Amino acid sequence: MTMFRSLRLLGLLALGGLLALPAAGATDPPHELDLIKPNRQQVAKDFKVAALDGTHLRLADLKGKVVFLNLWATWCGPCKEEMPAMERLWQRYKEQGLVVVALSMDSGGAKTVKPYIEHAKYTYPVGLDPKMEVAQLYGARSVPSTFIIDRQGMVRAIALGPRPWDGKAAFAYIETLLKDGQKDGKPRG
Repeated sequence: MTMFRSLRLLGLLALGGLLALPAAGATDPPHELDLIKPNRQQVAKDFKVAALDGTHLRLADLKGKVVFLNLWATWCGPCKEEMPAMERLWQRYKEQGLVVVALSMDSGGAKTVKPYIEHAKYTYPVGLDPKMEVAQLYGARSVPSTFIIDRQGMVRAIALGPRPWDGKAAFAYIETLLKDGQKDGKPRG
């Protein structure tokens, strides 16, 4: 098939409503971020882990929030690469209902993780998963892995590897999720 015939076929499919083409100038943030959308809707699995501040982090306690669940480790270069962008994302949207939760897979636990977090001055909640129980629960096979959970507790997207979480595409995607599930400016749930 020639290129002309291929383009004509695409145009006919688009006109017939069989193929959705983005409007001129429109962006597709999940595509730009190379996010994986689960094949079927799935409720995020609850977990409870020790937090660096001596308390516990439990997913169920974050009901009604958009949760950015990041699995990482101090020995992971790509993890360290994306963490400053995660901090900027957290600072930008925490008042609107975003919670960034970083769960460390470090086997050394708090004694390994706490000095790193304090030195880097990250302020988002950090939990400990030294036995990788949450990683196994979510089927994560690499770090960093990020699971984005909407206000209704559904896993909306997965990112394997680092992303520019402080860029236009990430901001647009998070803003869409923050608006979803709101009524009269208040989160449902």
